[in-house]
Amino acid sequence: MSAVLFRNGLVLTMDDSHNVMPGADVLVVDDRIAEIGVGLTAPPGAVEIDATGGIVMPGMIDTHRHMWQTAMRGYGADWTLTQYFVWYYLESGKHFRPEDIHAGNVLAAWEALDAGVTTTVDWSHGLQTTQHADAAVDALESVPGRFVLAYGNIQQGPWEWSAAPEFRDFVNRRIRGGDMLGFQMAFDVTGDPTFPEKAAFEVARDLGVPVTTHAGVWGATNDDGIRLMHEHGFMTPQTVYVHAATLTHDSYHRIAATGGSVSVSTESEQSAGQGYPPTWQLRDHGIPVSLSMDTSVWWSGDLFSAMRTTLGADRSREHMAAHERAETVTQLHLRAEQVVDWATRGGSRALGLDDRIGSLEPGKKADVVLLKNDNSPVMFPILNPYGHVAFQAQRADVHSVVVNGRLVKHEHRLVGADLPKIRADVERTVEYLIATMGPDAWAKGMNPDIPETKVMDNPYTYTEWDAGSAQWKHGAS
Repeated sequence: MSAVLFRNGLVLTMDDSHNVMPGADVLVVDDRIAEIGVGLTAPPGAVEIDATGGIVMPGMIDTHRHMWQTAMRGYGADWTLTQYFVWYYLESGKHFRPEDIHAGNVLAAWEALDAGVTTTVDWSHGLQTTQHADAAVDALESVPGRFVLAYGNIQQGPWEWSAAPEFRDFVNRRIRGGDMLGFQMAFDVTGDPTFPEKAAFEVARDLGVPVTTHAGVWGATNDDGIRLMHEHGFMTPQTVYVHAATLTHDSYHRIAATGGSVSVSTESEQSAGQGYPPTWQLRDHGIPVSLSMDTSVWWSGDLFSAMRTTLGADRSREHMAAHERAETVTQLHLRAEQVVDWATRGGSRALGLDDRIGSLEPGKKADVVLLKNDNSPVMFPILNPYGHVAFQAQRADVHSVVVNGRLVKHEHRLVGADLPKIRADVERTVEYLIATMGPDAWAKGMNPDIPETKVMDNPYTYTEWDAGSAQWKHGAS
């Protein structure tokens, strides 16, 4: 028997009642949460972690991250969605080898654990061959986190790659339905009236696996895609709609009526142009929400950023809408407690794992995070624990992480991560891409053109200061 005891922390259970338990202990035995209470007895040989002054909470859950792209961290910081599509879909994404997929996935997986994200959906649409897919799974299985492989291939239509015998063989060989590696099919629906994606949905139905899809993305996917999915009976409670930022009420009604959920990637939607983060629309229609980071090619890889930017975007829109009506918002609708729920239970519900993870309750799987940093002035006082998680805490405050009962980060250091090897593998990917593309193309891809701007003429501009009169002269030349 192995055991870990978090002692004397402020426990956010995120259970159905959202119980908050100050000065409480969380006991993990083997892969389960055994007990939560005050003054628990540690079993012989247990690892005891002093959580005094910290917050103990469930592991966070990211429902949409293109992990294979992490080796290019920050490369596309100034991209629009169009530039992303051109680079990955049309020009350079095809250069990625299986070993590059592996390197990006390993880096992303440890990055997630470092930030207290214990379950991550690998929205893996760079799987040009099943050799790439095997490399993706090898990487995920080498890291002690919980993952879902969302299989996709942006170099082919989903009706093509899903029909290939080698795809079915891959699923039979590698996807075993265990606790640590789930499976989805990942593809988008363009709204083409012939609905070519129908064949891929039929494969997913035959395999009994969920579909995750980028929906409501400006200029790419639209209401017609939602309508076609609905009319053909392919919208299910397990379907995860990513972004869903430019849909009409009709599409939101269809999602709500069929029980699906939306993965909101606020940093992405705000910056890349998919549409405004739709959290207020989702609340209005009663659609469940989870959070995601999208890709480290642009943005951060932690759900603290997701919670913070989601609150900011929702509240900014609420204020601006009120100002347009000459009104003032005096009470905010979206609260910090809700986004912490979206970062934990929202993800477990979306993935059909809510009976196992997402909250701290006896009998559930032991995915536990301790936020504590005695060397930081930001970790005290903790007055509003949900507000502290959403607005104050950050990756550096993640003290300890347990996944499935295993301690994978302790005292701010990852346990078992060979960072020098991970760095060397990623550096080989970067060197290979630069050599394949050429240094000029590589530099151009990272530095897109800046559009022309013009400062408006200012009728109040003064051009000469008269020191004698201590005033500006109008119209001086």
